[in-house]
Amino acid sequence: MSWTTADTPDQSGRVAIVTGANSGLGLETTGGLLAAGATVIMACRNLDKGREAAASLSGSGAGAGDVAVGELDLASMDSVREFAAWFGREHGRLDLLINNAGVMMPPASLTSMGAELQWTTNHLGHFALTGLLWPNLVDSDGARVVNVSSLAAGGGDLTTFDPTSIDDYNRSTYYSNSKLANQVFTAELNRRQQADGGGVMAVVAHPGISATNLSAGYGLPGPVYAALKLVGRVALQGADAGALPPLRAATDPDVEANDYFGPDGRRQMRGSPVRVDLQPQAGDADVGQRLWQQSVQLTGVEYLT
Repeated sequence: MSWTTADTPDQSGRVAIVTGANSGLGLETTGGLLAAGATVIMACRNLDKGREAAASLSGSGAGAGDVAVGELDLASMDSVREFAAWFGREHGRLDLLINNAGVMMPPASLTSMGAELQWTTNHLGHFALTGLLWPNLVDSDGARVVNVSSLAAGGGDLTTFDPTSIDDYNRSTYYSNSKLANQVFTAELNRRQQADGGGVMAVVAHPGISATNLSAGYGLPGPVYAALKLVGRVALQGADAGALPPLRAATDPDVEANDYFGPDGRRQMRGSPVRVDLQPQAGDADVGQRLWQQSVQLTGVEYLT
């Protein structure tokens, strides 16, 4: 049986954060949670765009839930810390943290955390945000962390990867590794929190091949990017369908730790959300421990030690 937004259980009384919520998958996920009655904090790098997106949801009658907008730049530790402190003052308890925001294929650059931009935004910023919000998650009954990965994770390898160097930079390699890190982080987070007494569950999802503005045309000539967008609208599933796996991961009452949801179609490119297999390195405790220690060193955020 196909799972749709109509299958989302009632989320009344639950508080969720969705990063990168002003467009694409994040916006659709926010709309689905609002329709189910949740209070959703849209964590956006650009406040103006976030407020416009929130207004569009309110105007569309997205649901009975409440929505708020907070400023969050995952490539800046100062911004991550400020957002977490703001959330603690304004909201407190947290039931769902959906680590959705990401960048794809930008030119080579290092952030203030000393790591490549895709690695910082797609993994490090979310690692730090999760840690700073950990007390808020623990205060909830049955909190979940949902990390949004990608089919590109299949091309990743973290065994010797150094995210602090951009020598011989390959955009695709860094992107694949950052999305594999989402899966390895999930598994290691579950290992550590279970050893710490449990209470918070981490799961993963990927949207298949969905038409979003993730790449934002980095490095592509205008006509080429326009042509790709046109092809995407015809050949790819929409962001509304791509948001179903993270929405199910966040709300399905039968979800278990380390579950991974993706489309059920050919090569998991499109379709209804079902359980799929994590990449093998997600189950490698040595890779997970190395990633965790490296992430603590780069962000300065230490938890579940």
